[in-house]
Amino acid sequence: MPKRFFLVLITLLFFFAPPAFAAGGAGGASAAQLMLWIVIILLAAKFASLVERIGQPPVLGELLVGVLLGNLILLGYDGFETIKRDPILAFLAQLGVVILLFQVGLETNVEEIRRVGARAFLVACIGVIVPFALGAIVVGPALLPGLSINAYLFLGATLTATSVGITARVFRDLGKLQTREAQIVIGAAVIDDVLGLIILAVVSAIATVGSVNAESVALIVLKATLFLAGSFYLGRRLAPRLNRLFSRIQSAEGMKFTLAIVFCLAMAYLAEQIGLAAIVGAFAAGIILDPVHFREFDSPRIVDDLRATIDDAEPRIKARVLSVMDRHAERHIDHLVAPLGHFLVPIFFVLTGMSVRVDVFFDAPIVLTALGITVAAFVGKIVSGIAAGNANKWIVGWGMVPRGEVGLIFAATGKSLGVVSDAIFSMLVIVIILTTMLTPPVLSYLLRRQK
Repeated sequence: MPKRFFLVLITLLFFFAPPAFAAGGAGGASAAQLMLWIVIILLAAKFASLVERIGQPPVLGELLVGVLLGNLILLGYDGFETIKRDPILAFLAQLGVVILLFQVGLETNVEEIRRVGARAFLVACIGVIVPFALGAIVVGPALLPGLSINAYLFLGATLTATSVGITARVFRDLGKLQTREAQIVIGAAVIDDVLGLIILAVVSAIATVGSVNAESVALIVLKATLFLAGSFYLGRRLAPRLNRLFSRIQSAEGMKFTLAIVFCLAMAYLAEQIGLAAIVGAFAAGIILDPVHFREFDSPRIVDDLRATIDDAEPRIKARVLSVMDRHAERHIDHLVAPLGHFLVPIFFVLTGMSVRVDVFFDAPIVLTALGITVAAFVGKIVSGIAAGNANKWIVGWGMVPRGEVGLIFAATGKSLGVVSDAIFSMLVIVIILTTMLTPPVLSYLLRRQK
């Protein structure tokens, strides 16, 4: 199947794409062109997911294929330059970020965070404070002198990110998901994301307003904290009522999907209106809906009728039908949102990769600067392991290293606000790639050595 996808992609690129790209003019792309571009992006992202076979997360493959497509101009092919500038694709990418953070919120279990305890909180605090200080105060001014304070703040904010999905995948694949180290890392990574989103809200507002003062920063922190804390509280209080609502509205998934997405977008809008980033609102919406499970069947009577219908069936068939009914009796909101995420999120990562300018790395000083930032990115997270207590500190520290999709969101936000230049954005993407690629093999080695 992957080979067929690759052949289809090659056909589209070399036979259909060039005339479509050439037809684009100042008036913008036609609907047919947009559909073709989306086809190419999604097929490229699907092919890039083959990196999973070598133990790497799909986001890395999507990012790398975007870098490849976006830099074909260096080989004389400029067909993809139009895609980079298309406003509709840019909107779809931003919508993909909102859906991604909504899904992250849906995977954030408040009760699990509480059970992990103080160790995870301490690890998260160190894993945010140290990288932010290294980026904004030490590495930024030392390696990139002459930039604005907003650029340094975004550099530090990007280094605070931790991708819980990448680390959790390594623990799960090795059967170590229930170990103390895994629980601390996963809990800390979730807290890390919350703290990181608060930092992102602060630095984004500072970049937008153009000034820095203690009162405005305190107000932003207060709004972000109350917004997220309120979401945690509402998530626990409203869960029973939302469960009943989603179970009763109707058996079809259309209305449930609509309610979930409307709630996500409304929260994103509300966050924007009070001066926070839209992704903060989407994350909060996910937290509120995380406890919500709904029955796929309208009422117990329908279930009883179905069971009665298969009473006289063969035991083997009856057992299979009952198994399917039990498996689908309760569903989670993420089950409804996942298809939309499969469509929109890869667009964000591929377009983000296409924004990376490889030619900036032909300059040796820039390469050395990127490597220096990468070292700071590793050190800033590894030191967080000192707060792991009796757990293996190296495993906890390395488990916090990968930036993944969260770091990309931070860097892309800075670029969209005009604070992060193309060169710095490209360096940050390389930092994210290196932390994402190098962490799984090192973490696997440490886990296999652990008795």
